[in-house]
Amino acid sequence: MAEMMFWEAVRRAHDEEMERDPLVICMGEDIGVVGGTYKATTGLYDKYGPERVIDTPICENSYTGLGIGASFLGVRPIIEIMSVNFSWLALDQIANTAAKVRYMSGGQLTAPCVVRSPGGTAHQLGAQHSGRMEKVFMGIAGLRVVTPSNPRQAYGLIKSAVRCDDPVFINEHEIMYNMKGEVPDEEYFHPLEGSEVAREGRDVSLFGYNVSVHWCLQAAEILAREHGIEAEVVDLYALSPLDRAGIRRSVARTHHALIAEEAEPAVGVGAEVMAILDEECFYELDAPPVRVSAATVPIPYNHTLEKAAIPNAGDIVAAVRKMLGR
Repeated sequence: MAEMMFWEAVRRAHDEEMERDPLVICMGEDIGVVGGTYKATTGLYDKYGPERVIDTPICENSYTGLGIGASFLGVRPIIEIMSVNFSWLALDQIANTAAKVRYMSGGQLTAPCVVRSPGGTAHQLGAQHSGRMEKVFMGIAGLRVVTPSNPRQAYGLIKSAVRCDDPVFINEHEIMYNMKGEVPDEEYFHPLEGSEVAREGRDVSLFGYNVSVHWCLQAAEILAREHGIEAEVVDLYALSPLDRAGIRRSVARTHHALIAEEAEPAVGVGAEVMAILDEECFYELDAPPVRVSAATVPIPYNHTLEKAAIPNAGDIVAAVRKMLGR
């Protein structure tokens, strides 16, 4: 195992897949000469040249459409949208073309493309650069959606996504790019479906994804140390399809459930997990499941207000104690 930063794991996955297959290209704003806003494509422009590492204009709908169209012909593009907030502009191409073309062509066309985009609440980037759009993408039939919570997943998910014949949206969190973690020295492919138990427990299941996995792990430490509550943390790294079986297995062990998300609660990941719990785990639950979500406001620029708008480990601890009557 080698320890590396999240952005280094993303870069390594790009490099390996581009070296293996000359039809793998990457494209996006500032990914070439500059090496990417978050350094995730550093050095690739010099190694592979401008025909395979393509700096695009600030025109998300156009270059996303070009990449998707190229995928019809066998190219495997990794399309980076600099901020997930700007992916609204590319939704027509992603939702109406990439996600639907296999179905609408009766399998005659496929769109083996990867769209990567960083998002989430970073540090005082304001409402228009703090998008949490995972719930939009997971609602698009025909599109796979994954969201890594550590460098190992970031590396393995990109490699699996590039070789998948389905379109895959990879939602990365901006505050994670300098996070360190272990990545296998050998080539590693992470499944595009499923979930991971990040910490085992018996009293309550804490479900999270990307940054909220880390809040859940912090909360689990506090709950065990200060309250004698053993929480199981489940990393829902695959948002579409969600791991319904994994959710059921965890709740069958703990009989209590909490879902933590950085996004607003309405029509979100937490809402979908709650529906699964209601439909498939109702008789396993000893208490109503709980959501810990962001306030329903545009993310403020002011640092104090920004912190107040999004949840943290303390909010999870308080919600678990209330749920368990502690």
